[in-house]
Amino acid sequence: MDANPEQGGENWGELSVVLKQGSRRADEEVVMARLRKVLEGIPGVQYKFSRPTLFTFRTPVEIEIAGYELEPLKTVSTEIARRLEASGRFADVKSTMEAGHPEVQIRFDRERAAALGLPVYQIAERVVSNVRGEIATRYSWHDRKIDVLVRARHEDRSSIKKLRQLLINPESEHPVPLEAVADIVIDIGPGEIRRVDQQRVALVTANLNYGDLGAAAAEINDIIRTTPKPPAIGVRLAGQNEEMTMSFKSLQFALLLAVFLVYLVMASQFESFLHPFVILLTIPLAVIGAVLALAITGSTISVVVMIGAILLAGIVVNNAIVLIDLINKLRAKGMSKLEAIMEGGRLRLRPILMTTITTTLGLLPLAIGIGEGAEIRSPMAITVIGGLTVSTLLTLVVIPVVYSALDRKA
Repeated sequence: MDANPEQGGENWGELSVVLKQGSRRADEEVVMARLRKVLEGIPGVQYKFSRPTLFTFRTPVEIEIAGYELEPLKTVSTEIARRLEASGRFADVKSTMEAGHPEVQIRFDRERAAALGLPVYQIAERVVSNVRGEIATRYSWHDRKIDVLVRARHEDRSSIKKLRQLLINPESEHPVPLEAVADIVIDIGPGEIRRVDQQRVALVTANLNYGDLGAAAAEINDIIRTTPKPPAIGVRLAGQNEEMTMSFKSLQFALLLAVFLVYLVMASQFESFLHPFVILLTIPLAVIGAVLALAITGSTISVVVMIGAILLAGIVVNNAIVLIDLINKLRAKGMSKLEAIMEGGRLRLRPILMTTITTTLGLLPLAIGIGEGAEIRSPMAITVIGGLTVSTLLTLVVIPVVYSALDRKA
C-alpha cells in the first residue's frame, strides 16, 4: 500500500493487485468480490476499484446530473444511485452529492435589502470582514512583515445570536442588524460542488459486475428515463460509454472510407463500375463470419473489433479480385461466360484456399490469446479469422452466381 499525500492526504492509500500470469477477467471479478466483502466490513472506509486500461482512465459508468439547485441534484442522484445498487449488474456505486459538514448559512432577502437601499454584495462583504477579517496593514519588525488583521471581537461573532445582531450599516443614522435582511441557519452543506460546462453537476459512478458496456448503458438509460426529475434537472450518461460511442462513430466513418477507396482502386483497374460492385459483396459475407466468430467465442463488440473489421474490409476482397480477374481474362480469350466462371473457379480454388489458410494460421496464436494483454488483442484476430473463413467459403459460390446474374454479356 502506497500512501500519497499529494492525492488525498495522510488517510489515502492505493493497493495494486497483480494476478498470476494466465488469469482471466473472471478471476479479476472473484478477487474484487472478495475485497469488497472485506472492505464493506470496515466502518467509514470509502473505496474504489479500477483496472489499468488502454484507451481511457474514466469509470465505466458515469451519470451526470446537471442543475443549479443542490437539493434537487441530491434527490435525483440519490435515487439513481439507489436503483443502480439494486441492480446486480453494477458495483462500487458512488455519488458526489455526499453530506458535508455543519455550516452557518446566511440566506439574504434581496427585496428587503433593496427596500433599505443596501446592495447584497456590500452586506456580504461587511459580514466577511467582521467574521473572517481583513488585513488592514503590515507591521514591520526588523526584517519581518506581520499582518494586522482587523475583525469583530470574538464575543461579537461567537454565536448565531451575535451574528444576527451584527450591524450591516454602522455608519448610517439608522443602523440595521443582519437579521433584518437575512435568515441565518445552521445546515449541512454539500461535500463538494462539481461543475461541468459551467453547470453544477452531481456525478454517479459505478463499475460493472458482469456483462458488456452496451447492455449496461441500455439499462442505465431505462433507469434515467423512469426516474422522476424536476424540469430544471438534466441527466446524461457519460464515462466510458460516451467515449465508446464517439470511437464507434469515428471507426464507422473509417470503415466506410476504406470501402470507398477499395471501390475506387478496383474501378480504375477493372475499368468497370459493375465488377468492383460484385467484388464488394464479399464484405457483407465477411461480416456474417465475424459476427458468428464473436458470438461463438463470447467476445463483445469493441474498438479493437472495429479495427479488425477495417482490416477485414481490405483483406476479404482479395479472393474475389483474383477470381473475377481470371474470369475476365478467360472471356477476353473467347471463352463463354459460364465456361469462364467454371474454369476460373477451378484454377483459383487452390490459391484462394492457400491464402485464407496461411492468413488464418498466422492470426491463430493472437486469437488464442498467448501472452500478457492478449485479451485486448484477441478480438481483432477473431474478427479477421471468422470473417475471412466464412467469406472465402461463400465467395466461391456467391460471387460467381452474382457475376453471372449481373453481367449480361454472353
